[in-house]
Amino acid sequence: MFTGIVQTKALVVSFVGNDKFKTLTVDVSSEYLNNLTIGASIAINGVCLTVTQFDQDKGKSNGQAQFDIIDETLCKTNLLSINVGDEVNLERSVTFGTELGGHIVSGHIQTVAKISDIQNSKDNCKMTLTLDAQWMKYILYKGFVSVNGSSLTVGNTNKNSFDLHLIPETLKLTNLGVAKVGDYLNIEVDQQTYSTVETVERYLKEHYTKV
Repeated sequence: MFTGIVQTKALVVSFVGNDKFKTLTVDVSSEYLNNLTIGASIAINGVCLTVTQFDQDKGKSNGQAQFDIIDETLCKTNLLSINVGDEVNLERSVTFGTELGGHIVSGHIQTVAKISDIQNSKDNCKMTLTLDAQWMKYILYKGFVSVNGSSLTVGNTNKNSFDLHLIPETLKLTNLGVAKVGDYLNIEVDQQTYSTVETVERYLKEHYTKV
């Protein structure tokens, strides 16, 4: 479980394998590896991944963490398109006492959205994402959505797109600051919204569908 508050960016130093199975190694400040254990969950670009190895040298400012990624994850997220030298968003899993500054995020990505437009102005960035219509019913104006693991508030919505308004701090702390038109971003819809929409649709179908 995560909050959608990205803690830092990690540098991809190795990404080997094929389109069915790959091993990802990232370099990150050692402070984000404190009390880490093999088998722990870390969100990378919003994807919940299991730590298979890590190296934290107390005498060094940076350490490394390694993850195995299977085909189901590769085909549903943007992880297959990352390259060595890219920066990915990183969030450690929630612990008791963690401040829930975003919203509850599972790290289970449902789909990806394509950046169709970016408009920058002083202290503001409006990003428009195009999303398959089947997922837009879960994207509500002023609702929550996790984008590359970052908990964000939805702006205006259309039939197959929605806007995000990003503050400078978000652009600085996440890899959304270097995202460009044409890039694909991981999307996890708000689980409460998903459950509500699914429940209402099922009720209407059961009680109002003409025989």
